[in-house]
Amino acid sequence: MNNLLKKLYHWFTLDVLFPWHYTRNSKGAIQKNKAVFIEANLCTLPNSLQYLYDELDTKGDYLLSAHCLGESHYGKIRYIFNALKCLRDIATADMVFLCEASRLISCISPRSETFITQLWHGCGAFKRFGLSTANLKFGGNYQNDEQYPYHKNLNLVTVSSPEVIWAYAEAMNIPPESGIIKATGISRTDIYFCDEFKHNAYSRVINTLPKRPSKRKLLLWAPTFRGNINNATAPSYPDLFKLQEALADSYLFLIKHHPLVTSLPEIPAAVCDFAFDVSDTCSIEDLICCSDMCISDYSSLVFEYSLMERPMLFFASDKADYEDWRGFYYPYEEMTPGPIIATTDELIEAVKQLEHDFDPCEVIAFKEKFMSACDGQATERILKIIEE
Repeated sequence: MNNLLKKLYHWFTLDVLFPWHYTRNSKGAIQKNKAVFIEANLCTLPNSLQYLYDELDTKGDYLLSAHCLGESHYGKIRYIFNALKCLRDIATADMVFLCEASRLISCISPRSETFITQLWHGCGAFKRFGLSTANLKFGGNYQNDEQYPYHKNLNLVTVSSPEVIWAYAEAMNIPPESGIIKATGISRTDIYFCDEFKHNAYSRVINTLPKRPSKRKLLLWAPTFRGNINNATAPSYPDLFKLQEALADSYLFLIKHHPLVTSLPEIPAAVCDFAFDVSDTCSIEDLICCSDMCISDYSSLVFEYSLMERPMLFFASDKADYEDWRGFYYPYEEMTPGPIIATTDELIEAVKQLEHDFDPCEVIAFKEKFMSACDGQATERILKIIEE
C-alpha cells in the first residue's frame, strides 16, 4: 500500500468510520461489570489478557467478551469488520482491557464511564517501542504517530516496577505526573506464584514431546522476532548439530518463537531427539516455570524468567543491527543478568559453565529492579484501582 492509499485508509477508518460507529452505538446505557478484552494483532486471546479474563469469569459477576482484531494477520476488509464489531461492544462497556498498542481505542472519544486499562504484554523495559522508536527503522513517522496515536484514552497502564515508568511514559506519550502509569505488577505474572501451576508445568511440557526424555534438563531458547509486526520473522538458529553433540547427554533444547512469527524454521531431522519447536504446543508460562536455563536475546521474557532466579544467557549475534533497527531503553551490556554470546561455541561454553558455577545474585538484583511489583497480587491491585 503506497503512502497516498495509507493516508486515505487512515483518514477513512480512524477519522471517519470508527469514531462515527462508536458514537452511533453509544446511546445505550453503560452495562455495569461489562468487561471487553481486545487483542489488536493476534487471532487468539493471549495470556496477557487470558489470566485476568479467567479471574473475572471465576468471580461470576461480570459480562465478558473478547475481540481478536488480527490487524497484522487478516486483510483490511476483515480487520475493519472486526473493529466495527468491537466498537459496538465497547460502546456500552464498563471496562476495557488491552495488552497492545491500539489506534482503534485512540481514535474514538470514549465515554467517561468506561475505564480503559492497558495491561501490556511484556514486563520491564528492554527493547524500545511506541514513540521511543519513532523515526528509527522499526518505528513509524513521528508526525504520523502523533496524528494517529496508539496509546491515547487510557485510564491505567500497568507496569512491573516503578523503575520502568519513565520508559512507558516516553513510549506512550503519557506524562509521568498524570498517575496513569502505575507499578501495580503485571496481571499474568500472578500465575508464577501459584505452587500448583508451577508443580504441574513440567508434566504439561514433557507430555507434548514425541518421546519422554530420561532425566535430561530443559534448555529453553526463546528469542524475540525480527522485522516489523506485520512481517515478523524468526532469527537464525544457532548450530543445532554442534549443540546436540555437546549438550544432548544433559539437555533437551526447547524452541519457543515469538507469537507474531507465523513461518517457523524447520528443525533438521538429524537433531529431532534433541531440539523441539514447542511454539504451538507449550505456553511460555509453563516453559518459564520448568526450564532449567533460558537463552534469549532482546525479549522481555527475561524479566519474567528472573522470577525463577535461574541462569540466563543472551545470544546476541546481531546486537549491532538490532540496536540500529530498534534500540534499547538501557545499555544492553549493563542490564543483561548473564553472559552475552555471539556464536554457538560460546553458547556451549556458557551453558556448561553456568551448569556448575551459577551465582544467582545478579539475576536477583535484576528481578528486584525490574519486577518489584510482581508478587502474585497484581490482578487484585489492578481490579481495586478500577473499582475505586
